[in-house]
Amino acid sequence: MDAAAVGAVGAIVVGLASAVGALIGQRGANRASQSGAVLGGYSTLVDNLQEERNGLQVKLTENERLLAAAYAELASERADKAALQGRITELTAENERLRAQIVELGGQHT
Repeated sequence: MDAAAVGAVGAIVVGLASAVGALIGQRGANRASQSGAVLGGYSTLVDNLQEERNGLQVKLTENERLLAAAYAELASERADKAALQGRITELTAENERLRAQIVELGGQHT
């Protein structure tokens, strides 16, 4: 091989090496770009999940407040019911006593 052929082969080898280097560099740039897009997507996803979690926490707090109010109302109604049951028992006993006194005094049992 003469010097011109060796120089041409050398130029071809250097050109191929440059092309391979550029190709590898482009792949790295694409990966970095995709990685940034993925990280940005994850950030948005995390933000959305945190907003949803916060909304659910607010709703849960409100539901717990309403549940406590419902239990308090139920307890009040039970107390009222117990008081009414006691009053019914008292009135029934008093009516029986009054009927017995009426009969003792010569009246008719009603």
